[in-house]
Amino acid sequence: MGSERQARLADRIRVLIAERLEKGLRDPRLGFVTITDVRVTGDLQHASVFYTVLGSEEERLASGAALKSATGMIRSEIGRQLGVRLTPTLEFIPDALPDNAGHIEDLLREAHERDAQVAGLAASASFAGEADPYVKPRELELEED
Repeated sequence: MGSERQARLADRIRVLIAERLEKGLRDPRLGFVTITDVRVTGDLQHASVFYTVLGSEEERLASGAALKSATGMIRSEIGRQLGVRLTPTLEFIPDALPDNAGHIEDLLREAHERDAQVAGLAASASFAGEADPYVKPRELELEED
């Protein structure tokens, strides 16, 4: 029961923060931020908000600073909209996704190249022995006649 409530609260917080960030903050440092995940502790007191920033390392750092300075304001806005007795504290954590995404892209490209090589080998391959090694029953009947 508790974990379902946790998941519902986390999802609601993720949506509210994403909507709030779409409207923008009065902070020029904030770049294109995507909220990737929110995890709420079992006691519902703390929410870890994972985010990614599109752009350079500099833009990531600037957006992180903007989120950090807006945390209190975002938390009170979310508290009003959630209508829970105690609004969880928010902690913005940069998600390691962008770095991993590049690595995953490389792995996918490698796999694709290997698939293409295998397909190339298969296209030029020929059967070992006869084209169809299976003797069909009908052919047997013909031989008996």
